[in-house]
Amino acid sequence: MTSIGKLCGIAILSLIAIGGMKAQVAAGTASSAPSAEKLVWSDEFNGTAPQSAPDPHNWTYDLGGGGWGNGEYETYCAYASKSTPCDSAAPNAYVGNDGYLHIVARKSGKNSYTSARLKTQGLQSFLYGRIEARIKMPAGQGFWPAFWMLGDNIDAVKWPACGEVDIMESVGKFPATNFGSIHGPGFTGTSITTSYALPNGGKFADAFHTFGILWSPQEMKFYVDDPANVYADYTPASLTAGGIWPFDSSKFFLILNLAVGGSWPGPPDATSIFPQEMLIDYVRVYQESAR
Repeated sequence: MTSIGKLCGIAILSLIAIGGMKAQVAAGTASSAPSAEKLVWSDEFNGTAPQSAPDPHNWTYDLGGGGWGNGEYETYCAYASKSTPCDSAAPNAYVGNDGYLHIVARKSGKNSYTSARLKTQGLQSFLYGRIEARIKMPAGQGFWPAFWMLGDNIDAVKWPACGEVDIMESVGKFPATNFGSIHGPGFTGTSITTSYALPNGGKFADAFHTFGILWSPQEMKFYVDDPANVYADYTPASLTAGGIWPFDSSKFFLILNLAVGGSWPGPPDATSIFPQEMLIDYVRVYQESAR
């Protein structure tokens, strides 16, 4: 998400503009897995209650406000938090009995919003493989959903040395476009970013789509809906001059969040509807062998 916020207080550099994208390609077909891989971890979000807590063995939270380095408006809340402006009766992250993780952006007052940012940091982290999530995006001006990763070593080396992978990132003003990016030492902002546009006027908020990467020590491929539908293929040769590839040693943890406002999406306006949800059907990690 190009956003470390309170983790290290670094703002986005050179926020993405459509003219800076490398490519746009058509949507893929139903997902087909590469051969010789096995599922090593997943969260299927199969809740039995209308609103239950996300699995604490898999997910923890980033909390609070302050803009998160991007001028965002929301305060991030944990499940059942009673800290103002959070509302324990209206959680911002919960697993429903419909089989989905719900991340909900709510309006809590004039120019005041709550949402959630879940992460697997300290609980689940991975090195290489196929990592994907099936997601239905929110709709409307000012919303900024993301599915992304940061290096486990962030506390020791800080951002961007830890590396960042934005598997799914979109903003409401570009409803048909997903942005796949990598960031690291010597390459941040728009330097390594590719856009993917749905064909025929489709919008990501209209249906679920699968967003994933195929990750090996010297390559990171991005796809939508099918691992064969690769729209971005990054290697150390893709980096700008002086860039260092940080994706070949440290494990990475996963992040799911829904931001409101910020320098890139802009603020909500009169057309923005609250509450607004980002729905996640599953998150899965496959590897050729256990790592």
